[in-house]
Amino acid sequence: MYAVNLARYQRYPDCKRRGLRALPPLALFTSKECHYSIKKGAAFLGLGTDSVRVVKADERGKMIPEDLERQISLAEAEGAVPFLVCATSGTTVLGAFDPLEAIADVCQRHGLWMHVDAAWGGSVLLSQTHRNLLDGIQRADSVAWNPHKLLTAGLQCSALLLQDTSNLLKHCHGSQASYLFQQDKFYDVALDTGDKVVQCGRRVDCLKLWLMWKAQGGQGLERRVDQAFALARYLVEEIKKREGFVLVMEPEFVNVCFWFVPPSLRGKQESPDYSERLAKVAPILKERMVKEGSMMIGYQPHGTRGNFFRMVVANPALTRADMDFLLNELERLGQDL
Repeated sequence: MYAVNLARYQRYPDCKRRGLRALPPLALFTSKECHYSIKKGAAFLGLGTDSVRVVKADERGKMIPEDLERQISLAEAEGAVPFLVCATSGTTVLGAFDPLEAIADVCQRHGLWMHVDAAWGGSVLLSQTHRNLLDGIQRADSVAWNPHKLLTAGLQCSALLLQDTSNLLKHCHGSQASYLFQQDKFYDVALDTGDKVVQCGRRVDCLKLWLMWKAQGGQGLERRVDQAFALARYLVEEIKKREGFVLVMEPEFVNVCFWFVPPSLRGKQESPDYSERLAKVAPILKERMVKEGSMMIGYQPHGTRGNFFRMVVANPALTRADMDFLLNELERLGQDL
């Protein structure tokens, strides 16, 4: 929401004073796999959810740059003014990373603000082994990153990183309240962030990240990321060995998506009601594991796919034994289905 507001203000600075009256119909673009906060932000900012143009994603959940081009042309033909593209690095369900270099090329051609939602996947930059997933992120105008996700900093710990060096946040959000943000203090008032943000008072998120980074070091945080990838790979290989477990797809991140096929459905893939019956398995097993108190794993449908489990391997305390337990427990809880 911050990025959308900054991009809008940069192009139409008069909107801060005159509001929506100063604006033509605007269009922003994001993939069908995006986080719901994009549409929520458009609604809050008065752009309306119809201003969000949804770009197609491929079978792995990555934005298709060619369709982005097509959607931009379509919006212009309909009289809208494109102003921002939101790419995603680490989608919520499949853990997909959009092709940032190609998207940056499109943004550059059309003069659009490029925002990267790296809330989930941004921490991969700390890994020398896996940071290539974020190739092109240096070309973004803004990046959102949540260290409270993959790095497991305490909730909440969120960062907005900007390419801009003109103090755009203050120009866009500042209200110059003289009773709070005095300019004649004895220290550098550029350090006052209060007038740059929407909330006046908020917790000091950056302190949690700073303390964790000081305690773990850059190498420690890199090991945390690499360990998550290694454990996710171990889980994938174990799923392939076991009867009754089916991968949705090979993951490129630490989101491991799979179905548990109970004994009564094995070998019945050709049955007309197979998909419908399989979709009911995950909710039943979720209820059983919660009531048992043994596990907590998310599930969801996705497009035409019925409910499947999404095991997110992020907790640095997890071990291979935990991955084995996860599969054993699903077998135990689902043996009578």
